[in-house]
Amino acid sequence: MSASVVDERSARAAWSALVEPGDEVAGLLVGAMGGLGAWRWLAGVLAGAGDPEWRAAQDDGAPQHLDGAARPDRARLGRAVRRWAGRFPTVDPRRDLELLDRCGGRLVVPGDDLWWPGLDDLGPAAPPCLWVRGDLPPEVPAVALVGARASTTYGERVAVDLASRLAALGWCTVSGGAYGVDAAAHRGALAAGGRTVVVLAGGVDRAYPAGNAHLFEAVVDAGGAVVSEVPPGAVPTRSRFLQRNRVIAAGTAATVVVEAAWRSGAISTARHAARLLRPVGAVPGPVTSVASAGCHRLLREGLAVCVTDADEVVELAAAVGGHLAPERGAGRLETDGLDEPARLVHGALRRRVGSGVDELAARAGVARAAAEVALGTLELAGLARRSGRSWVLAGTSQATSG
Repeated sequence: MSASVVDERSARAAWSALVEPGDEVAGLLVGAMGGLGAWRWLAGVLAGAGDPEWRAAQDDGAPQHLDGAARPDRARLGRAVRRWAGRFPTVDPRRDLELLDRCGGRLVVPGDDLWWPGLDDLGPAAPPCLWVRGDLPPEVPAVALVGARASTTYGERVAVDLASRLAALGWCTVSGGAYGVDAAAHRGALAAGGRTVVVLAGGVDRAYPAGNAHLFEAVVDAGGAVVSEVPPGAVPTRSRFLQRNRVIAAGTAATVVVEAAWRSGAISTARHAARLLRPVGAVPGPVTSVASAGCHRLLREGLAVCVTDADEVVELAAAVGGHLAPERGAGRLETDGLDEPARLVHGALRRRVGSGVDELAARAGVARAAAEVALGTLELAGLARRSGRSWVLAGTSQATSG
């Protein structure tokens, strides 16, 4: 066993270096035995077939620590051990943690204050730990904004606008840091003074794409974070990009696809979110745009609902009773709280031309006595003003901020 695996944290760091993201057999072992216990078991297995736990695994299909529901079958466990064996001697969590410390990062494991609770919904496919540069405050509600690398001006503008408004509403934007929609979402959040999180497919010490290195530094400087489930120095690969999408989906309250081709990583993120029962939104685009074909596909298949602004995104993502957006439009109406006759009479009033009670009653479709009561209510509320024997509209007759 590696001498640098000395406790639960270093063991989880070791597992993240040993296995590829989303390895469910490793997740079952770590979940049942703990990171350190699972590492010790594996070290014993690789040290020789005489290990008693390995004999139990050969007989029963899994270590005795695992209950029946969590026991990978014998063949699957054997394949996993053979898969891990080649990389096992190269794993050195002490080295990886030193690299992380040098770039100002920290290791986050389940139970830490900075751990994203939503990742636990991934079950055995959850990361054993997160490598983080910056702050990852779980109390700040977060939405994933994802989309095409080969984005259009329309897609980038929508991403900037959504992220900016979400930041103003107190929401954090999470995306993958790629060119196109991802980068636009991060920039929009930063422009509004908000927090944003970049989830990488490689190590947090290497910007990918390199052209966004300055953007990633700005994210950290602004109180956001750059996050990965693989250790510093790890290279992004196609499979890691696809697995990264599940972290984005699980770590956020909802996923919104701003612009995406028919097949894309953004569609993958949306499908991960749907499997996790997270709400999914899609921004419609021109029907002639290939860049919006994926969004239209999600809408047509019923996996996403149409969203067109940040208030709709918050409405989609918010828990019942929490973080809800205001009513569409500007906010509270002057007539909110009035009974129906008063609202009808208010609608019948004119600003410059006075109207008598009988005329207002006829125009509003209410009885004369009801119109008189309504006018008294409106006058007290500052919404109607008497002018001789006639009545005119008062107030702004527009929505006011609430």
